[in-house]
Amino acid sequence: MRGLRRAAKRAGEMAFNAAGGAVNWFPGHMAAASRAIRDRLKLADLVIEVRDARIPLSSANKDLQPVLSAKRRILALNKKDLANPNIMNLLGFAELKLKEAISKEPTLLIMLVGVPNVGKSALINSIHRIATSRFPVKDKNKRATVGPLPGVTQDIAGYKIATQPSIYVLDTPGVLVPSIPDMETGLKLALTGAVKDSVVGEERIAKYLLSLLNIRKTPLHWERLLHREEELCEEICSSNKKDNSLRRRRLNNSDAIYVQDLVTEVQRTLCHTFLNFTGNTEEESELETLIDMQLVALRKVFRIPHKPFDETQGPTSKKLLTLFRSGKLGPFILDDLPDGSEN
Repeated sequence: MRGLRRAAKRAGEMAFNAAGGAVNWFPGHMAAASRAIRDRLKLADLVIEVRDARIPLSSANKDLQPVLSAKRRILALNKKDLANPNIMNLLGFAELKLKEAISKEPTLLIMLVGVPNVGKSALINSIHRIATSRFPVKDKNKRATVGPLPGVTQDIAGYKIATQPSIYVLDTPGVLVPSIPDMETGLKLALTGAVKDSVVGEERIAKYLLSLLNIRKTPLHWERLLHREEELCEEICSSNKKDNSLRRRRLNNSDAIYVQDLVTEVQRTLCHTFLNFTGNTEEESELETLIDMQLVALRKVFRIPHKPFDETQGPTSKKLLTLFRSGKLGPFILDDLPDGSEN
């Protein structure tokens, strides 16, 4: 895991990141939400802190940790399909603890907290399914919205998800800290979508992603995967050559780019540029040269009309980030986890 730490730190310190300044996003509604969360925590029987499984450490709100640790708390790692499976057993453990808590309490008020875009609302739906599977709700309206309480921001929404026992869930707005402590943490939050792209800039985030991939030598891993896929495809095609060859021809000649074909082409392009780059990627300036080359190559893959480089970086970056955030480029853990977490 130390290699991951060095890679993330080096990527965060590159010139294009340093020039962009610190990554901070704390609009007025977050300040109000932070105060409301602290007030409502006094009434909560159980707190579920939702974090992004790709950044289980960086997605923790450090300012709220002292008050959260004083409550009965479950730490849920969401977006598990986007992260490395090594830590996915923790989410199953959180679900088990939730079932235990629900079965013991006659009335339960659960509060969900987490950074923006971490999937709290989606988790509420999961909690709803767990509750109704153990305690079926006879009423037709299974999720009645609770009206805003005096002194509490309207951004906090309440849902009743079960009646016997009575179980309520408070969904809170995603909040960050007023000042993100370091560049590396801020960029990880931006890359996973917790910070608005407009705050950091899509080009900067995409370059950070490419720097991580190149420093970690991820394209070499993709090269092996692509080679295995090609071998498997050849075996399938040889067993049913006519049917499969016609199918691939229809896919490749279609005007619509199929997602899997697009992902494969993106991975192949990044492999090709990485393997054929003659510079020293240990040198920051040369690594930036490689990243610019990759963005130019990806422009063709994404079929972005030919324009000056500066005008195509934005659309190219946006499409690349969409693939990463949707998990199409594969599972990733961006944080450096303690060795004990892998046991």
